[in-house]
Amino acid sequence: MTMLTRRVLLGSAAALPLAMPGIIRAQSTSKPVKIGLLSDMGGPYRDVGGPGNRAAVELAVQDFGGSVLGRPIEIVQGDDQNKPDVAASLAREWIDDQGVDVLMDGAASSSGLAIQQIAREKKHIYLITGPATSDMTGKQCSPYGVHFAYDTYALAHGTGRALTKAGGKTWFFVTADYAFGYALERDTMAAVKAAGGHVLGNVRAPLGTADFSSYLVQAKASGAKVFGFANAGTDLQNCIKQAAEFGISQSGTRMATLLMAINDVNSLGLNTCQGLVYTDSFYWDMTDRTRAFAKRWGAKMNGMVPGLLHAANYCAANHWLKSVKAAGTIDADKVVAKMKATPVNDFYNTNVKIREDGRVMHVMYLWQVKSPAESKYPYDYCKRLVTISPAEAWRPLNEGGCPLVKA
Repeated sequence: MTMLTRRVLLGSAAALPLAMPGIIRAQSTSKPVKIGLLSDMGGPYRDVGGPGNRAAVELAVQDFGGSVLGRPIEIVQGDDQNKPDVAASLAREWIDDQGVDVLMDGAASSSGLAIQQIAREKKHIYLITGPATSDMTGKQCSPYGVHFAYDTYALAHGTGRALTKAGGKTWFFVTADYAFGYALERDTMAAVKAAGGHVLGNVRAPLGTADFSSYLVQAKASGAKVFGFANAGTDLQNCIKQAAEFGISQSGTRMATLLMAINDVNSLGLNTCQGLVYTDSFYWDMTDRTRAFAKRWGAKMNGMVPGLLHAANYCAANHWLKSVKAAGTIDADKVVAKMKATPVNDFYNTNVKIREDGRVMHVMYLWQVKSPAESKYPYDYCKRLVTISPAEAWRPLNEGGCPLVKA
């Protein structure tokens, strides 16, 4: 084990006794099949992913019976710190030295792109959940990358188009200053312009910014009808909270939360978030099956409810394990071919296709946060406004520039 691993590996199953909680291991002496999650364990994306992603994968492994191809399944999780160099080094070491068979999560888009490069080089499947940039299935696509959950194109076109058509014709962006923010800003600008809107300006804030007041002052000075927040996690929470303190929503300006999760609403409260709209493919209270998953996940996570990334990690691990079993091997080329040939089915997806560029074609939804008076029970936060079909939600296959797509 290198010094890098000692610094960044948190909660690694490989480093713990077999009797410790969280290790899912069948009674077998066979070499384990290892699933490796590279996550944000202490930064701005911890709550939307982090330990909750591991809890979701543990449920998927449990539902699968704890083994595949007669081999026990082991889960390891490390902190990639949202740094591409850390993510790449950890991914490489896991594959080369620890026998990790499949990579998951990735947290920040910059880290995810670095992981994707290592996975391509090592011919290992990467189940992309945390990174949002649509470049994962665009110009930087990989034959081994499968993108579950959201991407910046779907988020931008769901929320950006809806708010522009509702009268928000002028926009100003407060954008996270790295790959994810750039992609979300780019894709939302395109959606706004296509819907007849105009972009008046933008400003970029470093990841982990605590004080957004100067950025909000610039946004307010632009006179834009919509402030587009191209950030996520605690950065987004700070934007929303400080915008509320400035009385921005009371002035008639709309806030476009382009990547929002239920934990953001939980952290800020309905009084602050009421009326906000966002795009997502999952909400815990959609059906009896999503509620059942939320109850099981919550039992591992102090009674909280899961967000999209937690559901996506279950979905990704479940589909990979099914495909390994069906292929009869963990060989990446054979398993990824089986994954793309087999529709995704789980507690919130029904017969969902995976395209040749690796994009998982979920149904997407536009949600609105309820007012305190509308909320009837704990975590009753959102109401569905619009159902967005896969054909509407995701970037057309021929527009992404993925070299895997045949002309």
